[in-house]
Amino acid sequence: MSPHRFLAAVALLAATLSALSASDKLVSTEWLEANLGKPGVVVLEVSVNPGVFERGHIPGASNLAWHTDLVDPTRRDIVSAERLQELLRSAGVNQDSTIVIYGDTNNWFAAWGFWIFDVYGLAAQTRLLDGGRAKWEAENRPLSPRPRRSAAGNISISVDRQGELRARLADVVAAAENPGSVALLDIRSAAEFSGRVIAPEGVQELAIRAGHVPGAVNVAWGQLVAADGSFKSAEQIRAIYAAQGIDGSTPIIAYCRIGERSSHSWFALRHILGYDARNYDGSWTEYGNAVGVPISNPAGTVWRGK
Repeated sequence: MSPHRFLAAVALLAATLSALSASDKLVSTEWLEANLGKPGVVVLEVSVNPGVFERGHIPGASNLAWHTDLVDPTRRDIVSAERLQELLRSAGVNQDSTIVIYGDTNNWFAAWGFWIFDVYGLAAQTRLLDGGRAKWEAENRPLSPRPRRSAAGNISISVDRQGELRARLADVVAAAENPGSVALLDIRSAAEFSGRVIAPEGVQELAIRAGHVPGAVNVAWGQLVAADGSFKSAEQIRAIYAAQGIDGSTPIIAYCRIGERSSHSWFALRHILGYDARNYDGSWTEYGNAVGVPISNPAGTVWRGK
């Protein structure tokens, strides 16, 4: 092959690769609109703001309410396998369905939904809409207020991967007290990480102490996305984490305030980069209230984040 043809082939390959999704677990807004209503494609919205779904949603989508459907309503825990199976069957999900999840608020809670689905062995058939509801709306794609009506599905859940994908308080404390064993990733804002604030502006402070888990590095979730809310390329995300010493060579635990923002970063770590990552859904509201655990507070505001 001549040098000219070789360079042209390389350029074509680079262009092709750049056009591909960063992950086979992501779908674009273009793909979803083209596949709406096709047999086997089930769309689920996981939004957190009241009334968003009812005012208008992607046509044919069913609603999973984060506060009541994807968490236990009486215990601080994730939804049970039995309850999730019931919800998915009601939404018409079958064993061979392709499930597409999207949501509001930067797709954080949709990423939580993906994490829950992965915990229960459904990742192979589940996709996250890249950019979520905000990108869909910005592109003036169709919305509908009509509820979905479908026959009950036959999806069956028989897997529980919590030990592999979910971190607990004891895991995080062990990582803090044994540096180097696990990479701790705090994906909150720099102000939350330093202890200058306990929660983002306008959000209720649910922790007593401010700061972060000792040994954690801070890579805010927003560094991973482009202006339209879609994920940056795998190469860009890998470089962002590598700059903070996270390269996949050790297991990773990601956390935030209540576990939803960290679900978004967890998705990037596990399903874009292929790293061994767990989500700590207890996050700072559990860790910052726990007795006898170490914290780091560079701002010097241990008991009050202001």
